[in-house]
Amino acid sequence: MASRNGGNKASTGSGAALSRKMQQLRSATHSSAVSEESILKDASRYIQELKEKVEKLIEDVENSHQDPLPVIKVKTLKKGFKIKVFSENSNPGLLVAMLEAFDELGLDVVDARVSSTNSFLLEAMNEGGSGRIDDKAVEQALAQAIMKWKQQQD
Repeated sequence: MASRNGGNKASTGSGAALSRKMQQLRSATHSSAVSEESILKDASRYIQELKEKVEKLIEDVENSHQDPLPVIKVKTLKKGFKIKVFSENSNPGLLVAMLEAFDELGLDVVDARVSSTNSFLLEAMNEGGSGRIDDKAVEQALAQAIMKWKQQQD
């Protein structure tokens, strides 16, 4: 009988440890359940939600690496700007978005070279803008045009 009592003490001790672990699990999973079975069900749902969030984050990261935004470089010239827009992808419709941005800025394209076979490259010499805009304003306007174009693609 002495061994039975010793066994009861061990099982009572492990029962208290299990109870503490269940309360920790309940707290970590934001469960309001009382029974062990309900706590485990809530924990299982919580783990599934976390897995789905991780999968979505991984997908978002993969998508952001697959289609980076075009790089914009603007250099101020005496009578305008030299603008270079480059992307590793061909990006259909991007040229139109850039030309519309030039128009909104009041910039006339004096000379341009465009390539969009496997990548996108626009090099343009622009004049105009009435001296009221600087290279940073042009860069910002082009970045906004790219973002607007990107949203239309998604």
